[in-house]
Amino acid sequence: MRPREIIEKKRDGRRLSGEEIGSFIEGVTDGRWADYQTTALLMAMFIRGLDGEEQKALTDAMLRSGEILDFSDLGAPTADKHSTGGVGDKTSLIIAPLVACCGVAVPMISGRGLGHTGGTLDKLESIPGYRVDLQTGEFRKIVERCGYAMSGQTAKIAPADKKLYALRDATATVSCIPLIVASIMSKKLAEGLDALVLDVKTGSGAFMREFENSKKLAAALVETGSSFGVKTEAVISDMNQPLGRFVGNALEVYECVKILRGETDPKMLPTLELSIELAARMLVLCAAADTLENSKSKIRNHLASGEALERFRRNIECQGGDAGVCDVPEKLLDKDLYKFEIRSETGGFLAEIDASAIGGAIVQIGGGRTKAGDAIDHAVGYACEKNIGDRIAEGEVLGILYSRNENQARQISEKLRNAYKITEEKTQNPELIKEII
Repeated sequence: MRPREIIEKKRDGRRLSGEEIGSFIEGVTDGRWADYQTTALLMAMFIRGLDGEEQKALTDAMLRSGEILDFSDLGAPTADKHSTGGVGDKTSLIIAPLVACCGVAVPMISGRGLGHTGGTLDKLESIPGYRVDLQTGEFRKIVERCGYAMSGQTAKIAPADKKLYALRDATATVSCIPLIVASIMSKKLAEGLDALVLDVKTGSGAFMREFENSKKLAAALVETGSSFGVKTEAVISDMNQPLGRFVGNALEVYECVKILRGETDPKMLPTLELSIELAARMLVLCAAADTLENSKSKIRNHLASGEALERFRRNIECQGGDAGVCDVPEKLLDKDLYKFEIRSETGGFLAEIDASAIGGAIVQIGGGRTKAGDAIDHAVGYACEKNIGDRIAEGEVLGILYSRNENQARQISEKLRNAYKITEEKTQNPELIKEII
């Protein structure tokens, strides 16, 4: 099929057949479609939209553009969790060892941060020596040995998605629900899963800021997963403030290790709460627990006994990292960083936090990337000392910035201070979990 005819058809608002969508993805994968043709069709899809059948056909074609993993011979159910991205969103590092402790295999293919949101792979690479560039055979062996593995997308997993995402990012066509669904689900379905739990973020630090849009995305993801025979559930969670205490790669890993060690401080509790909720739902979908309450009880027992920490240690060893961070979490922290306190200029109650501004500030000092391939300073970050609803005194510390030097800190201190809105009237701290789809 000629690319021009397929582009013209969608440009005019007509429905594409499964065969036409398959031809498009084949052309992207083998290079027969030029980038300008691919971006033309992506823009037509963005403007004209895709119906349910087109969305499913696109997901299927992208899934089948590469290899599909099979863990059926392990004798254990397989499950994964995926987040749509947020600020301080670090739950994967806690969820994977917890679920693996419960007899469920977790083949977790993760991504890197882009824009104001963080990426699991970048967090893991702040552990000295930790390798995320696993090939399929090595990835499988690690799942067999310790119950879970965490790796980046290989060239053989949904290769069409890699090229399409780069072009979508460059042409402002990322925020299109059918394209988001196909991108996420083509990679997750390639893991050969029995169950998938999706953490769909909503609020100031999410890609989908409006709740109704987050709900539509969650419903589309669940419908697609279910249509491919994977038990799928979505949790819509709050991202109107950073999750937990820390933002920044090494600092977030530090928070996770502290939680796994049973040393959770009050500011880390949202990270723990959301991790338990998502992990528990994975177990129920896999029939590894009969009820959500029993699942949560089982998970808490593995945390309290130290089994989850030991599973995390085993995974670090399998993936070449320094497992000593499990014993001395402070090894993750750079003692040469400059600490700069962000203080309130007024008193009152904390009403709003612009989480994306905080994430963006960390990117600005090197803790994230604005385009693929940017180098990252894993050490820099931010500690959130106040939450929405807290009473604030004039001059009180809102957060602590960990930067390379004072000049760097002063460049973004105003941006961080402006991320907080303080009013005279008290605002309730938003519910962490908004809805289950």
